[in-house]
Amino acid sequence: MVTLGPNVRVYIAPGATNMQRSFDGLAALARRIVGEEPTSGHVFAFCNRRRTIVKLLVWDSAGFWVHAKRLEKGTFAWPAPLEGEREVVLDADELSWILGGLDLREVRRRKWYRAEPRRAS
Repeated sequence: MVTLGPNVRVYIAPGATNMQRSFDGLAALARRIVGEEPTSGHVFAFCNRRRTIVKLLVWDSAGFWVHAKRLEKGTFAWPAPLEGEREVVLDADELSWILGGLDLREVRRRKWYRAEPRRAS
């Protein structure tokens, strides 16, 4: 299980990713497709075409971690970016929901105060 802090953003790469990619290939995709620096300390999530495999790329100040999950049955509900956006940005809870089998389109948050994460300039 990956434990993420409350300030960690999760960048979801849109579409399908070749799951043969590893550390350097996923880092290059994070830069090119998502548009963020993979050494930022945030998490970058990638999914295959069939939506049965997810890989997470994480930098821990000493090197990269690649975490992978493969489903034996079923598929992940992979969110798509809004029109005009390059990626989907989630928090740690929402990533856990996706990895646990929930579809974010069918989940709604109750109204309460939630500070927006600060974007790097």
